[in-house]
Amino acid sequence: MDLEPLWLTAKLALITTIILLAVSIPLCYWLAYSKFKFKAAIEAIVSLPLVLPPSVLGFYLLLAFSPENIFGKFLDQYFDAHLVFTFEGLIIASVLYSLPFMVHPIQSGLKNLPISLKEAAFTLGKSKLTTLTKILLPNIKSSILTGIVLTFAHTVGEFGVVLMVGGSIPGETKVISIAIYDEVQSMNYYTANVYAAILFSFTFLILLGVYLLNNSFSKTNPLND
Repeated sequence: MDLEPLWLTAKLALITTIILLAVSIPLCYWLAYSKFKFKAAIEAIVSLPLVLPPSVLGFYLLLAFSPENIFGKFLDQYFDAHLVFTFEGLIIASVLYSLPFMVHPIQSGLKNLPISLKEAAFTLGKSKLTTLTKILLPNIKSSILTGIVLTFAHTVGEFGVVLMVGGSIPGETKVISIAIYDEVQSMNYYTANVYAAILFSFTFLILLGVYLLNNSFSKTNPLND
């Protein structure tokens, strides 16, 4: 059995999770406390991957990345960047597709905090950045952990988007979900079963871990009393 898809999947999931954690924290802070008139439209855009078929998102990303279209031509001409059927293209596609899985838990955690917590910090002269990093985020550790784990697990299990954008190039875009598909297409059910069992077991274990840790955080967080 080729182990390259496993390594490639872990690498893609890790990079995607790190990028989304960095992007989602300021975005969630803004979504949780902003009074922007059209905030609902932004929230709808963020949540689109939850209901949009992966093949639809993958198709439009494939068109956007193509050198025959404006965005793809711009990247090719000015940055010599090619995103179709590349690992870099998979990262961008995965970041967009897994965005709500990081944003929703963190945004929910911030919204559920008592507003007095933030107001008290401002009254004491704390900046927004200090309030976020030193006061708000430490009190939503379980939400952050949930976002990290869900994002990682969701990226590991992606199929439609990665197939449309990356195809099945060994060592470049052939992640474990694509490897399972290829083995089934080749009627090599034994190897497909091994890949699938690894994916199933890994996903179950990380979800079990996050539930156990969340229960632990709930018992130790004074705001839940």
